[in-house]
Amino acid sequence: MKQKSLKLNFIMNVILTVFTIIFPLIIYPYISRILLPEGVGKVALAISIVSYFSMFAQLGIPIYGLRLVAQLRDDKKALIKAVQELFIINMITTFIAYITLILAVFCIPQLKEEKLLYIIMRSSLILNTIGMEWLFKGLEEYTYITIRSILFKAIGLILVFLLIHSKSDYIIYGTITIISGYLAFVLNFIYSFKWINFKPLQNYNFKQHIKPIFIFFAMACAITVYTNLDTVMLGFMKTNTDVGYYSVAIKIKNVLVGLVTTLGAILLPRCSYYIKQNLFDEFKKISSKAMSFIFIFSVPLLIYFIFFAKYTVLFLFGSEFMGSIIPMQVIMPTLLFIGITNLIGYQIMVPLGKENLFLYSVIAGAIIDIILNLLLIPKYSATGAALGTMFAELIVLIFQVVVMRKYVLNNMKNQEYIKIISAVFSAIIIALYLTKFGYNNLFAIIISALSFFVVYIIVLILTKEKVTIELFNQIVLKLKKVL
Repeated sequence: MKQKSLKLNFIMNVILTVFTIIFPLIIYPYISRILLPEGVGKVALAISIVSYFSMFAQLGIPIYGLRLVAQLRDDKKALIKAVQELFIINMITTFIAYITLILAVFCIPQLKEEKLLYIIMRSSLILNTIGMEWLFKGLEEYTYITIRSILFKAIGLILVFLLIHSKSDYIIYGTITIISGYLAFVLNFIYSFKWINFKPLQNYNFKQHIKPIFIFFAMACAITVYTNLDTVMLGFMKTNTDVGYYSVAIKIKNVLVGLVTTLGAILLPRCSYYIKQNLFDEFKKISSKAMSFIFIFSVPLLIYFIFFAKYTVLFLFGSEFMGSIIPMQVIMPTLLFIGITNLIGYQIMVPLGKENLFLYSVIAGAIIDIILNLLLIPKYSATGAALGTMFAELIVLIFQVVVMRKYVLNNMKNQEYIKIISAVFSAIIIALYLTKFGYNNLFAIIISALSFFVVYIIVLILTKEKVTIELFNQIVLKLKKVL
């Protein structure tokens, strides 16, 4: 199979990330003002609860399958057999999860109150399974993934403005999240026939997949605990309004994390391929560049949104969500933590076959998150949940750096921290000065963002930060060719 261009994959992922940012920026201000914290909280809680059943339905197949497809993509016969085996396993676990979710909705009073919402949301289990997103990522079909995702997100955007007009429309909003996020997986199944046929084969070997699948499943459990349990615990220990406040902070964080991990998202299949082919020099080279990318992008983003959290929340969600400001500020450092652990975990540990160490790191994070949630949520509500998540991500980072120091310490030592810190410090001083004159929320965001990120980039160029200079030279070269 022809090797995909990393540059093209990166460009496609950047385009998808940009649209992933743009669509929420359009939708959330409208949704939050119509549904208010309570309505937003109901949908956020349903998504979090269904995610646990989805986690079981998927087992560890999304990551294991991606790695396996990347390793076997040059052997079509082996690829077809492996994909069929994983698909059959996935269908069985999805059926079990689906039935269990139905029982949970009718047996748990808090879920039964929103029975219709959960009936709609459970369709994501089946759609996720037939979508086999891991197949397309393993084959590095990022152009297809990008076009398809943007199309269905656009459909979701249109439906939001056409159908949601009152506080009671939160169930319609839940339905639209399924349409925009999961209905595209029907296309995946159809498109998969380009590479895979589902004609039954002989001599299936399911046993070979069980151990790695369950290792990745345990990893997914631990990750889901400290990324979704805070929302669930908040919903049961406090109110839907508190969940609404917290969900806003999480939405903003998730959008920014997507931006920070844009490069990392395309590297897992390529890293797995390099390891399989014993191309260790190429593996080390792209890992080093990815680390630089994470520091350069995550540090300014987390600093900017800590200082300008108030303007961001008020503009995007309205004054009803003032309770989201502090949780958002508390959770922002996770942009850097997740960026680095995403690289170490998915682009170094998994390709090297050290997923057991990855598992231990996220278990440690999950334990810390549960303990801190129990201690902090009763007193600090959404802010307590944010603190639990922030410290959980920090524990995961420390664990991974320690156990993988042989592979990551040199990458971390080689970063030009002084130049990045100088650029951030200069940018925040200018941005704070220019926004002290009492602008409204929209103008404050525009002025602060433009001044902050322009100054940041200029200082990096002036100080000759190596990755920035490399990107700058490539852009100049492309412009010269165009002109």
